[in-house]
Order: sequence, then C-alpha cells, then structure tokens
Amino acid sequence: MRVADRIVEIFLKHGIDTAFGVPGESYLDVLDAIAGNSAFRFVVCRQEGGAAMAAEAYGKVTGRPGLCMVTRGPGATNAASGVHVAFQDSTPMILLVGQARRGHLGREGFQEVDLAAFFRPLAKWTVEIRDAARTAEIFSRAILVAQSGRPGPVVVSLPEDLLGEPCDAVSALPPAIVSTAAPTPQALDAFGLLLRASQRPLIIGGGAGWTAEASRRLAAFATAQKIPVAAAFRRQDILDNEHPLYVGHLALGTDHNLAAAVRKADLLIALGARLGEATTGGYALLEPPLPKAPLIHVHPDPDEIGTVFRPTLGIAAGVEPTLAALEGLATTGAEARSAWAVRAREHYLAFRRPVTDRTPVQLSQVVDHLSRTLPAGTIVTNGAGNYAIWLHRFFAYRQFRTQIAPTSGSMGYGLPAAVAAAIAHPERRVVCFAGDGCFMMTCQELATAAANRLRILVIIVNNNAYGTIRMHQERDFPNRVSGTSLVNPDFVAFARSFGIAAARVTETTEFATAAEAMLALDGPALIEIPMAIEAIRPGASLTAMAAAPA
Repeated sequence: MRVADRIVEIFLKHGIDTAFGVPGESYLDVLDAIAGNSAFRFVVCRQEGGAAMAAEAYGKVTGRPGLCMVTRGPGATNAASGVHVAFQDSTPMILLVGQARRGHLGREGFQEVDLAAFFRPLAKWTVEIRDAARTAEIFSRAILVAQSGRPGPVVVSLPEDLLGEPCDAVSALPPAIVSTAAPTPQALDAFGLLLRASQRPLIIGGGAGWTAEASRRLAAFATAQKIPVAAAFRRQDILDNEHPLYVGHLALGTDHNLAAAVRKADLLIALGARLGEATTGGYALLEPPLPKAPLIHVHPDPDEIGTVFRPTLGIAAGVEPTLAALEGLATTGAEARSAWAVRAREHYLAFRRPVTDRTPVQLSQVVDHLSRTLPAGTIVTNGAGNYAIWLHRFFAYRQFRTQIAPTSGSMGYGLPAAVAAAIAHPERRVVCFAGDGCFMMTCQELATAAANRLRILVIIVNNNAYGTIRMHQERDFPNRVSGTSLVNPDFVAFARSFGIAAARVTETTEFATAAEAMLALDGPALIEIPMAIEAIRPGASLTAMAAAPA
C-alpha cells in the first residue's frame, strides 16, 4: 500500500472523512487514493484560502479536525489565511501540503517554500515527512496535537515522491484519544470560597473545548448559582440566548450596560475563554496584568493561564469536566445574587430590541425577523465587517454550534464557512451573512455551493464600502476618504450566473417574503440588501460620527 493510501486510511480510522481543497499535481497520489475510497469525500473549492476557511469551519461545527489539502508554493500561502483563523479561534485543523520532491528541496525548486518555517508562527505544529515508515506515527501525533489542550492547526508537508512509496508498517496504531484534565479538589474548594464571598459574579464563556453537554451543564450551573452568563467574542451559542441568565455578548459594539456589569462584578469566572482583545474591549474592561475583581480562569492549556491576566485562581482543565465537578458546589448565597442577574438580563433584552437606522432597509428588523422565524438549529455564519454588529446584537442563538464566525476577524470567512456547515449538516438550514467587501474576498466559493447544491442562503449587506475602515476613517480623519469606497458587481446577476436563485430587497417589508421563498428552495440562494453607508452602526450615523470631536 502507498503512503497516500495509508494517509486516507489513518484519517478514516480517526473519524475524519471529508477534506476541502484545490487539486494540485504535487499530491495527485492522495487524490487518487481518495478517488479509490468511497468512504472519503474531497470537496473541490475554487481557491485555497476558501478551502482552508471551510476546513476550519468544519472543525468548528463538528468538533473534529477540519482537513484541508493544497499544493505547495501559492497553494500553501493562499491557505495561510485559514490556518491563521484556526490558530486564533482555537479550532482543530490539519493542513496537508504537497511539497517538492525530496531530492529537489533546498534548491528553490518549482514552487518550493520552506513550509515548516513559513507556518511555524501560525500553527501549533509543523512537520515534514521524509521517511515513509513514519507516516502513521506522525499523522497520529498530528491528529492528537490538533485536538489536545488548546486546539489549533497542524501543518503536514508531504514531498511529492514520498506519496507513491510503499508503506506497509502502520496502521495498527489505534485512534488517538484526547485526554481532558479535570479540576483538583483543592481548586474546587478555592472556587467555592470565592463564589460564596461574591454577590455580583459574572461568567464569561467561550474559547475551545465546548460541547453540547458542556453547554447543558453551564445552564444548570448558572441556574443553580444564579450567575449571569456573558459570551466571549463570537461565542454566543455556548448558552441558549433565551435562557434567563444569558446577558449578552462581549464583542465589538458591546452594550455599555454589559461593559458596566463587567466593571462592577466582584468575581469574574472565565470558562474556556482566552480573554482576548475583542472580548475585553481592548484590554480595558479588565486591566492587565491584575484585574481589579478576583478572576477565576478555567482553560485547557496551562500556558494560557496568566499570559495576559494574572488570575486569583487558575484552573488548567477542560470546560466540560470543570462544569461537571461544579455541580456539587453548595449554592450558599445564590438567592442573594438573583437581583443582580435579573438586572443584567433586562439590560440585554433592551439592547436586543430593533433600532431605527438611516437607510431604506432596517437591518435590525431583518435580523430580528430571522431570529424569530428560523428553526433553532439553523447555522448562521459570517465574516468580518460592521454589518456583523447587527447580526451579533439582534440575533438570538438558540442551540450549541449554530454560530460559526471568526474570532480572528477575518473577512471572507462567512461563505466558505457556510459551505462547510452545509456539508457537515445537510439536514439543516445554513444562513451566511456577508458584507459586500467581505463577500468579494471569497465569492468564488459560490461555485462550490452551486456544484454541491448546498442549502445555503447568502445575505449580502451592500454599502459599497469597507464599512469598518470607513467608520474609523471618518472618526479619525473626517472628510478625507481614501481607499474605502468600492465598485461592486450586480450581486443578483452574479449569483444567477452560477444558476443560483437571487433577489434584491430594497424595502424592509420585502424581506420576509423574499427570505421565505429562498429558504424553501432545495439549493443555494442569495439576497442582496442595499445599505446606505450613512447607517454605519446600529442606531449611529456616519455624519454624526464624523462631526463628533475626536
């Protein structure tokens, strides 16, 4: 059996049966192995950046490593954008790169790149296989590394001539088992002491290692202890947003009442979250290195604890075993915290009510309509841009793993992520939100959606601008616009050129009918919403922002 066949066999043994990529001659043996194995699926994408983002999203939505395959040189460097997303988002992912022949390495052969050096700052581990006999050993480790501790991307370089070599030693290796640490009794005792002394605790949940069971346990723990729960940046689906203890999203455009609650809290409990820049409001809501309030930081990677914020109590453990252990914690003082939790919930519900913007289509009403009418299991994806603020503020995520969005803030992510989500869950509806600038960065993946007849509704919010950059530009350099105005195609005609149903909505009242028609289709669809650049953020105008003193 060839190395290429062994690679496919190893992935199947580990429950990885889908790869996203762009075919390349440097790994034709692997493509041949896939073609000869009906249990493995290769999804052909139209550019390596889109393929890598799709693989990363597949890792998010399934909890298993997303797999991407690309060729060397330009293929690998294009895929780097998706690897960066996986690194910052703590997503298990494996990138296979067909490399130049071993005898050509070091000569700057055709499309040669030192892949280990190139990806080292972007990945958890990079490795190049030089010996066919080590194939199973290295892949077993790669799959384990991608999932263990703080999950992330692993890059494996495969020299072209290696792939056709015989590889008989192997595959007796069992599937890798990922172990997750649990908190010690001493840590639980310290947790209980801090909680009993607290009247205004706040949970900040997010990061890696969440499961449906962890989400259920979070709801039970928060209910028993009467602790409000805020979601870290783009992790809003860790708890049903209709749960009475869910109090909002720490993100770009955080509600000032929620920000005030973080500052007023007398105990902060970070469950899985790294407490990164977006979640902490540019490291201003919590002051590094020592926050004013006591901080309990639970994270699966011990190296993450104390990296930015020195916790009062650091627990290097997984979210699910920690929450399981906390179920036995005494509820002393819980009722005294009820009023604090109720107020925080009231502020969230008020912040979620639609607002009026200076544009013909009221985007907050559009998002609110979808929030009220889409099935709870609908997967919603997005990339980066100010348009996403409406989605994050006015949409209620009801079920775990229904928000697939980049905490890395990568534009172009929404459409490839929707492709991955629809392939992972063909029985569910997938809705992709994108801005015009965001969409155009990976718009070629509409061809992937069309080729696979995926049930995706793409909603493009088109303000003919890089809106986020324009907002900062007008605020800091008013009346000196440069580089942020865009010339776009006719998005409806563009979609129809792929055989995809499409419509343009120019009035708020038109959206419900258009969405119902498009969601009823058994295949991809697209709705374009023209948006006035004046409506730069929910309830805020660009003119007022430019006129405000710096």
